[in-house]
Amino acid sequence: MAKPFSNESSAVTILSKCTVFPDKKSSLGDLKLSVSDLTMICAQYIQKGCLFTTPSLPSQTLIPQLIASLSKTLSLFPPLAGRFVTDSDGYIYISCNDAGADFIHATATHLTITDLLSPRDVHAAFKQFIPFHCKINYSAHFSPILAIQVTYLADGIFIGFAVSHAVTDGTTVWNFFNTFAEISRGVTQPTRIPDFRRDSILNSKAVLRLSEDDINPNSKADDSVRERIFSFSQEAIQKLKARVNRNRTLPAEISSFQSLSALMWQCVTRARKLEGNKRTTVRMAVNIRNRLEPKLSEYYFGNAIQSIVTFASAGDVIDRDLTWCAEQLNKNIREYNSDVVRRVVEDWEREPKAVKMGNHDGGIVQIGSSPRFPMYDNDFGWGRPLAVRSGGGNKFDGKMSAFPGREGGNAVDLEVVLATDTMGILENDPEFLLYASCQQ
Repeated sequence: MAKPFSNESSAVTILSKCTVFPDKKSSLGDLKLSVSDLTMICAQYIQKGCLFTTPSLPSQTLIPQLIASLSKTLSLFPPLAGRFVTDSDGYIYISCNDAGADFIHATATHLTITDLLSPRDVHAAFKQFIPFHCKINYSAHFSPILAIQVTYLADGIFIGFAVSHAVTDGTTVWNFFNTFAEISRGVTQPTRIPDFRRDSILNSKAVLRLSEDDINPNSKADDSVRERIFSFSQEAIQKLKARVNRNRTLPAEISSFQSLSALMWQCVTRARKLEGNKRTTVRMAVNIRNRLEPKLSEYYFGNAIQSIVTFASAGDVIDRDLTWCAEQLNKNIREYNSDVVRRVVEDWEREPKAVKMGNHDGGIVQIGSSPRFPMYDNDFGWGRPLAVRSGGGNKFDGKMSAFPGREGGNAVDLEVVLATDTMGILENDPEFLLYASCQQ
């Protein structure tokens, strides 16, 4: 008999829940959390998922098949079936103890794909299609590091996952999800084998001390914001990049994504109607695997990210042209080399601390994820995803996540979370609408 979801107004009915164990016992020892891992320990789980058309297999066949595929995948990624442990010195490790991951089978068959993708704002039901809503990464000490939820719709299926952000970054988690999809469609030799070595400068002797407030923060979602997906076609991106580079003063070409980030910085700052002397901040997550010398493996398992921060007054961001904004970002990104990565690690070791997500001063634009992640490569055996969505974790006014456009090329879908009034101004900004369209 179906067990209703705990929220009476929920769109989701849970049919079953089980723990999935690796099909082979782990031989991997404990993995110490790195500097980049520990930085995320008090943030919320990564929550992502893919929307598909309905598979040809009936659920009574497909669900056991997905569970078996997940079990095989966990054998390749044993930390995702583990738990955190903190030793007597205060170091936090992933114990690869085969404790297992959660697997949830649910239905929301009153909802169609059109119901989910047609509204102007992101449909609220997506938050219920992904487990561990607003769960804090530290809680992987006593609950699963990974959870998968498969939700059947009237004419589709959504496969969502939640994973502790203190264990993986976007690169690692999409490597895992791609491998899960490969195994599910019958691939016997997956191509993305994780590298668990811990021999870089990210493996620090410094100890992060956490307070009770750090590990038990107020983790409720911010209901005062709106969330939309804006699509930028390949043609729009090319047009924007050409505009930005036409008048640049720096020798290096400004990239497509830097051009798009500059547009968001300027348009959102204008929509917020900030005072001219108000400081604005752009935070961009950067993969340091190739920036660090010696380089980390492409499939390094864990967080290998840092944040590139750019500051400017609201007056400068609004009054100067878009090229100026893009050049501020470009300069900081180009200068972010191995020496800077090492300096950030050394600074952290002098004062270990966990990141506090949020727009603390009203002037922040934070851009995460990446249009380079292979989100649409997740074919479980019945075709590519129709759309990618995320849950409610780590969302606040000014948070943006970049996804690749479904049709490929240089198209980008940008998930944008903004205060209600700010969103209303942005979505009617004529300059913004020269490049952006609402995804339908």
